[in-house]
Amino acid sequence: MNMARTRQTTPPAPHAADSHEVIRVHGARVNNLKDVHVEIPKRRLTVFTGVSGSGKSSLVFGTIAAESQRLINETYSAFVQGFMPTTARPEVDVLEGLTTAITVDQQRLGADPRSTVGTATDANTMLRILFSRLGKPHIGSPNAYAFNVPSVRASGAITVERGNRKAVKATFERTGGMCPRCEGRGSVTDIDLTQLYDASKSLSEGALTIPGYTAGGWNYRLYASSGLVDPDKPIRKYTKRELHDFLYREPERMKIEGINMTYEGLVLRVRKSMLSKDKEAMQPHIRAFVERAVTFTVCPECEGTRLSEAARSSKIAGMSIADACALQISDLAEWVRGLDEPSVAPLLTALVATLDSFTEIGLGYLSLERPSGTLSGGEAQRVKMIRHLGSSLTDTTYVFDEPTIGLHPHDIQRMNDLLLRLRDKGNTVLVVEHKPEVVAIADHVVDLGPGAGTAGGTVCFEGTVEGLRRSDTVTGRHLDDRAALKKTVREPTGVLEIRGADANNLRDVDVDIPLGVLCVVTGVAGSGKSSLVHGSLPPGADVVAIDQTPIKGSRRSNPATYTGLLEPVRKAFAKANGVKPALFSANSEGACPTCNGVGVIYTDLGMMAGVAAPCEDCEGKRFQAQVLEYELGGRDISEVLAMPVAGAERFFAEGEARVPAAHRILERLVDVGLGYLTLGQPLTTLSGGERQRLRLATQMADDGGVYVLDEPTSGLHLADVQQLLGLLDRLVDSGKSVVVVEHHQAVMAHADWIIDLGPGAGHDGGRIVFEGTPADLVADRSTLTGEHLAAYVEA
Repeated sequence: MNMARTRQTTPPAPHAADSHEVIRVHGARVNNLKDVHVEIPKRRLTVFTGVSGSGKSSLVFGTIAAESQRLINETYSAFVQGFMPTTARPEVDVLEGLTTAITVDQQRLGADPRSTVGTATDANTMLRILFSRLGKPHIGSPNAYAFNVPSVRASGAITVERGNRKAVKATFERTGGMCPRCEGRGSVTDIDLTQLYDASKSLSEGALTIPGYTAGGWNYRLYASSGLVDPDKPIRKYTKRELHDFLYREPERMKIEGINMTYEGLVLRVRKSMLSKDKEAMQPHIRAFVERAVTFTVCPECEGTRLSEAARSSKIAGMSIADACALQISDLAEWVRGLDEPSVAPLLTALVATLDSFTEIGLGYLSLERPSGTLSGGEAQRVKMIRHLGSSLTDTTYVFDEPTIGLHPHDIQRMNDLLLRLRDKGNTVLVVEHKPEVVAIADHVVDLGPGAGTAGGTVCFEGTVEGLRRSDTVTGRHLDDRAALKKTVREPTGVLEIRGADANNLRDVDVDIPLGVLCVVTGVAGSGKSSLVHGSLPPGADVVAIDQTPIKGSRRSNPATYTGLLEPVRKAFAKANGVKPALFSANSEGACPTCNGVGVIYTDLGMMAGVAAPCEDCEGKRFQAQVLEYELGGRDISEVLAMPVAGAERFFAEGEARVPAAHRILERLVDVGLGYLTLGQPLTTLSGGERQRLRLATQMADDGGVYVLDEPTSGLHLADVQQLLGLLDRLVDSGKSVVVVEHHQAVMAHADWIIDLGPGAGHDGGRIVFEGTPADLVADRSTLTGEHLAAYVEA
């Protein structure tokens, strides 16, 4: 029986579930936010702008993303929560309409030597499955192609009782792909024994020269009191037996000075404690020792591939998994496309899609074997994005922290397309960004300010990009800023010669870097800029390299301790009050005994997540109460540490609190645009750009002749770029040579000399495509950089 379908003519009433169209934030007071009220539209792209330190990250990461993560964590069992990071509830009155937040930040990927681009994504896993199915000869499961899985073989009787029967399983075997010689690291180490000890001295005379092996310490007494060697005999007079026991004896439990300890040879101990760690993650003095004492050479057995001989022998169409991982990802995608194997068709489709997303996101120049610890912050952020591009999730909130860092203007359009694709899938995209190209694509803009630190923390504007342009906010006024080309450029005072540079993708590059001028090295992401500037400078050159890597230090470290500012301040407090300087250190005599000068109490709750609460005795001030009775210029030491840099610079300039040594350091901090940081802010909370500018401020007083900066505009607001250019000019005018790796067109336009690498990325780059003044580059328009710079200066 046919039934006519009836069509509803009146639209249905809106469903209650469709009424939640905004994320509503009321009364946010995290860090410097001043009771912020804001409504963010869902399923739209919202860009948060404002000067550095205005409160953007506090609102987006510290409030919205943090609360979303906390609520998700609370849905897990107490046991699972015990393995998760602790997140306290943000200080906010109302947070409504939250969805699951996925944060894509710039934290570097792990510096573990066995972590690569392939292992950080699904690409390596899929490739291993592919080889385990199609590789000839067949050598085993996907584990047989994994360089971080060792081969294990064991035999012996295992007796299992089942009722009255006994079953015996005799052998166990697992085939892994790890190279047995280098244990999956790709490099082996040789130790220069002369750097471990002075052979002319005895142990009791302090022969050991390894950091942490000072005379009298446990590491030292382990050898001096072991009884295996004579502590009073010079090491060069040791017998063969003594030398072997001293350097290479296998680990053995023995009683030393009445305590049961494990003794092992010095070389074995140094290998285990220092060489098994990634060099980049070491403290500076340990790294300096390792660089002196150890030579890292490519593993002769696996030739740096990290894989066992069996894993390298298995091939598909003449290609081993080691060859595949060494290919540039864009080339690997083409190779996989050429495989016609119906039995693994779904796997090939998924693998090609993953590899194509690398190219799409501007990382096609990487290879899967590239160690993840060597990626820049921007590259690490884009690698994390790959996990989300193919995700089936919708109605999710994606939070990005300056996704254009490390991107050439040519690549920014690609990043914009990706952000819009995420939005068009039905997701809410929140972006903290300064670049006008990204602000231009926003559906909604939230501008925070008006200033930084205590002068910020309020919403200055909320609305469309056009509305922002017409508004009188700092961002609105500077949105269309364009730097002009300089009328005259400085003449070089000499050159730094680089000859035959072939690091990474460089192709036997010869270039003269001019000295005494502001030189900008530019080019698309992956063109070879860092390889040229950081990897090819001649040894012995008077170079100070200042990058964005994390500053080593605990949560006790802050700008005051890192810059050496605290030393003259403590002495000034001590002199004014007639007491010892140690009282004014939160790591020494003046520390609050309850929290040991940390300011918070960390409570471990066993299987549940730990809790950090402000210390009740010192109320987070870190000092004993009697220390706070001593004042300098009407302020106690905790009040001084709570001051922003700009305020402290005025405070220590004159009057009773005048401290010239402290004032000089603070002037340099203001100079590099860090006037909004508080003196006591933990270093662990600083962004990559802030860390670089802090290093720059610290090293401006050094005698280095050549300063190499890596994207100093990272995290800088449009209004602050002008101040940075003034600082670079002052450095050059004071007799320094400044080399800047940079994509920002304002810095390029301000340069005296530009070196442009390209023309593309990876094996399509690695060549010098232009050398000359910015005016010549604009007139030439022969490179991608030239085209973008010409458009920027409207030439």
